[in-house]
Amino acid sequence: MPRPTISEVSALLADLADFRTRGAGSRAELMNRKADLLERIAAAQPDDVEAAEVAAAARARADELTADG
Repeated sequence: MPRPTISEVSALLADLADFRTRGAGSRAELMNRKADLLERIAAAQPDDVEAAEVAAAARARADELTADG
C-alpha cells in the first residue's frame, strides 16, 4: 500500500471543507476516503502504534456510516 500523496490529502481536505460549508458530498464516502488514507499512512509506518489505532478507529466509523446507508 503506497503512502498517500499530497494531492490525495489536499483533495480530501478540500472535499471535507465543501461538506462542512455547503453540505456537498456524502459523509460516508468522505469518511471512507479518510480511513483509506489513514490506513495507508499507518501501513507505511508499521512501528507507529498510534497511527494504527487512529486508522482502525477511522475505519470503524466509516464502516458504521456505510452500514447506516
